[in-house]
Amino acid sequence: MKARVTVTLKAGVLDPQGQAIEGSLKGLGFPGVASVRQGKVFDLVIDGTDEESARSQLTSMCEKLLANTVIENFAIEITN
Repeated sequence: MKARVTVTLKAGVLDPQGQAIEGSLKGLGFPGVASVRQGKVFDLVIDGTDEESARSQLTSMCEKLLANTVIENFAIEITN
């Protein structure tokens, strides 16, 4: 089973990397870009076919390692 975990900063958390990307894009000639926020994407392959179990494992992975839940949100997408 395949899964994608997307981790993003929570609203209100400063994003200096996103601000740097925004400035660079404007410098490259893309003046219409505003409010860039950066994040992380993890693509995983998990043994088994039980989606509920996989989602539980992925949530645990996010809470323990993949995301800093104090300042980041995560979203889990499972595909077969």
